[in-house]
Amino acid sequence: MYKFTINKNYFLKEKDIKGYFHQYYTGYKHEGNPDFVNTLKNTYSDTKRSDLISARNMVDRILMQDLPYIIKENNFYNCVIICVPRAKELNSYEDNQLYFKNAVSIVANKLNGIIDGTNYIIRKIDTFTTHLYKATMEGKIENNGPKPYKGITIDTCEISRSKIEGKNIILVDDIYTKNVNVDEDCIQSLFDNGANNVIYYSIGYTRRI
Repeated sequence: MYKFTINKNYFLKEKDIKGYFHQYYTGYKHEGNPDFVNTLKNTYSDTKRSDLISARNMVDRILMQDLPYIIKENNFYNCVIICVPRAKELNSYEDNQLYFKNAVSIVANKLNGIIDGTNYIIRKIDTFTTHLYKATMEGKIENNGPKPYKGITIDTCEISRSKIEGKNIILVDDIYTKNVNVDEDCIQSLFDNGANNVIYYSIGYTRRI
């Protein structure tokens, strides 16, 4: 596991945020890349269930390894674990496209010192799916909704303020890519809803090679 800092910017006004990631994301099918996170996205809802379960189990094992370390190092006991919501309205996804969220929920309920908050931020309005930019421009996929802007999380999501207020949060995503600002905006939305502190964690961290 690696540490990094998410620096405050136009989207994240609160403060610099401590971040962790498990491994570098160098590109799909590159040697050593965590391709299982792509499997779990299941963009076209056509991935075999056995492959989804295998990929989910990979995430399960990684989270069981990394999260206890983060909690202990930061004295984040009784924290809430929340997922960055997928880009489209939650109800537009099939169950087989939500295996990453499911994996986080499973681990949250296994570990002491974590509250399962995977339903505390629910996307209600479609937004642009940033990792499908190229396919969208090539006309291969319909990708409606606005691109990231300041406040997009609050504008497009239902957020359970009463369950976030005063809490320490670990915000989890599958891949972090600098300058996309989806994660930064989501972090700020947690502070705007009264979070005491936020730590960010992702499985992959995009490194272009």
